[in-house]
Amino acid sequence: MNTRAEHPDPTVEPPDPQVHEVPVLIVGGSLVGLSTSLFLGRLGVPHTLVERHAGTSIHPRGRGNNVRTMELFRVAGVEADIHTAAATLAHNHGILQTPTLVGDAGEWLFRNIDPGGGLARFSPASWCLCSQNDLEPVLLEHARALGGDLRYHTELMSFEADADGVTAVVKSRRTGEHSTVRAQYLVAADGPRSPVRERLGIGQSGPGDLFHNISMTFRSRRLADVVGDRRFIVCYLTSPDADGALLPVDNRENWVFHAPWHPETGETLEDFTDERCIAHIRRAVGDPDLDVEITGRAPWHAAQRVARGYRSGRVFLAGDSAHEMSPTGAFGSNTGIQDAHNLAWKLAAVLGGWAGEGLLDTYDLERRPVAEATSARAAARSVEHSHPGFAPPPGAGSGPQRGILNVALGYRYPLGAVVGTDPESPVVPDELALAGAPGTRAPHLWVRHEGRRISTLDLYERSLVLLSDAGDLNEWHEAAARLADQLRVPLVSYRVGEGPDAELAPEDGADWRTHHGTKPGGAVLVRPDGFVAWRETGPAPDAEKVLRQALTKVMSLA
Repeated sequence: MNTRAEHPDPTVEPPDPQVHEVPVLIVGGSLVGLSTSLFLGRLGVPHTLVERHAGTSIHPRGRGNNVRTMELFRVAGVEADIHTAAATLAHNHGILQTPTLVGDAGEWLFRNIDPGGGLARFSPASWCLCSQNDLEPVLLEHARALGGDLRYHTELMSFEADADGVTAVVKSRRTGEHSTVRAQYLVAADGPRSPVRERLGIGQSGPGDLFHNISMTFRSRRLADVVGDRRFIVCYLTSPDADGALLPVDNRENWVFHAPWHPETGETLEDFTDERCIAHIRRAVGDPDLDVEITGRAPWHAAQRVARGYRSGRVFLAGDSAHEMSPTGAFGSNTGIQDAHNLAWKLAAVLGGWAGEGLLDTYDLERRPVAEATSARAAARSVEHSHPGFAPPPGAGSGPQRGILNVALGYRYPLGAVVGTDPESPVVPDELALAGAPGTRAPHLWVRHEGRRISTLDLYERSLVLLSDAGDLNEWHEAAARLADQLRVPLVSYRVGEGPDAELAPEDGADWRTHHGTKPGGAVLVRPDGFVAWRETGPAPDAEKVLRQALTKVMSLA
């Protein structure tokens, strides 16, 4: 008989039945909070999300999902549903800049985000134009299906952090009832005016506010005729007396217009009456008789700020609570979703006992420099695009900003959970280089695995992955199996090449070594987020010792 089970230790205080205990509490249920829930759910981490609003976003905004974000959603199993939700704007490409839409004046800043289809060399995914109001319900559905406890109309009232976790008081905005949540970690995805960040006293760096706009949703049946076959993502209208940005919602009768707003001069939201908005849109489009029915308006603020720290004990910042940046290029939401992905696997590893607590410190080391570099690029791109309401300082953003893929896909981690990087290398390189170097996103390569065609990127989610040569001289494969057992780390090893022992066979005769920067007998260790953690370009005298050292450093196991 197990007497310890029948007679609990009287010195151990039983859990308070009034306290909801959960490993992770997420504050904020917009794109970044929902993505955090999705990624944690995929990794089997129980969590609770609280969001003060009653439901997901109803305003069409934040529509640009870059290729890296879509790679993450592909691996998380939601890519197809997102493309379905985005079907209406699937054929909209390019950015138009013109003084008026009447006639054929103006120029395309670019006609196609992926001219010639060259992106397929780097990724199995593609850019996707899916507005936040269409994307959030998809993420919500999948997060709940994975077991996420998502509570809308629930507001964080207060929290106290200690060495072992966070105790939070939340309030149902429906009933007014207060309850207590005890979590091991808290992720604050609670927006640019983050109460959590303020409560922690974390400061921000950067120039601050850049400009302000009023976003107007409206209906117009005749505007589609004026636009014609110009299927743009956004059109910057540059008339001096009525500048703004026009965005299609359905290419037929529903549209969004962003107009400059100057609260610094005393201008208020109430000043934007229906009559004023209608007149502004008509002047901007160039049609004084255009039918316009205003259906909504909301203010928004563009800023360039980055939190001075992403972690305070058991609390982490993600998304807009950690960084704000100009909306041009849609870098903000994508950077936030990628924050969530980076943090989720690290929380899963520490909570699962296969990484040391130090791994969580690498979240700040990796993600904060990315936000600093990306926010600077976003502001420069706003200069290039002459974003309505943005008056940059003299000399800012000289010259066109090229190499958007370097920012979206080519960013790297010189410091963090990586071995063999150059700590002084730039976070955003001058040229896109995805060739297996530690700290970079692992290369994409089509392979056959168990009779299926997959991308190597599809392998990276729930475990560390070791890639090495198929053949008799491979010592890495068996070393990985032994270390996975000894260190109790989820490490899956794949031998790549031809022959009976190869688990991965590259298609079309592709050489995996060329893609990953190795020679015969080399190996590459890839993290669950798809970034290269370590690489040995050739054989090692003691493969197990070398791999153990790499794993210990990457996973903070020392």
